[in-house]
Amino acid sequence: MKSEDLKGKTADELKTQVLQLRKEAFNLRFQKASGQLSNTARIRQVRRDIARIQTVMTVREKTAPAK
Repeated sequence: MKSEDLKGKTADELKTQVLQLRKEAFNLRFQKASGQLSNTARIRQVRRDIARIQTVMTVREKTAPAK
């Protein structure tokens, strides 16, 4: 996932995507604990995608005009 792709999405789309990624991270942690996880690099990808989305959301909040 690239930050250019995220900048074109609305705030609601970003929030739902964060929720989906957090659910995936939760499931990946369970798979790792039970020894069923085959792609361990996916955990890192998901964590970084969440951080990337949150960064875009924070930048939008700070650059939005104050009401």
